[in-house]
Amino acid sequence: MNERAGSWLPKLQEVGERLAGEWVAARRPQTPGDTPQPHELRASDADRERIAQVLQDAHADGRITLEELEERLGVLYAARTLGELVQLTADLLPADEQPLNLDDRPVSAIFKKEERGGRWVVPAELGVTAMFGTTKLDFRDAILQNRQIIINATLVFGGLEIHVPEGVEVIRVAKDKTVRLTKQPTEPGGPVVEVRTTNFAGEVKVKEPPRRKRRR
Repeated sequence: MNERAGSWLPKLQEVGERLAGEWVAARRPQTPGDTPQPHELRASDADRERIAQVLQDAHADGRITLEELEERLGVLYAARTLGELVQLTADLLPADEQPLNLDDRPVSAIFKKEERGGRWVVPAELGVTAMFGTTKLDFRDAILQNRQIIINATLVFGGLEIHVPEGVEVIRVAKDKTVRLTKQPTEPGGPVVEVRTTNFAGEVKVKEPPRRKRRR
């Protein structure tokens, strides 16, 4: 056998991710045509400031000229959507360091760890697959497209770790059994993340912010 030990792993990951993508696509319901895509969502002043900081840093270290900075700032403050904002920094930072992430594709971890966090748009429904790996979803700085987020998680000897800010409730639904995973109280009508699991020896963990101490 001439094949090096371990050289089969990337091939296995590729096959696993393709199968996971097909599985998630088959389970995904049709999205109503009036649901905006992540790039169509309106930009906030805070999002513009994130982009402005990246542009200013790029000018400070010589990656763009003063003229380019002024041109991009002009486009920035005239922009209305998140899609217009992400184009301004696409050539300045690697994908995993971008100030905005509009990737709404399923998250798959096959024999590895995958994360999605930072300032990202969480779709109303998201597919997650972890096979002998771990997926991490960080909602602390995310933009929720809906007050109810459904996570369709397929876990095979894998794990799903969810980080939530204060006020977000997480529940797990498996085999018609619902379990509340967050411990801290939330307000009625607040955001809810519903994790629907199909798993074999899979685990779901939730990380919450420290409980606030009551003032006496």
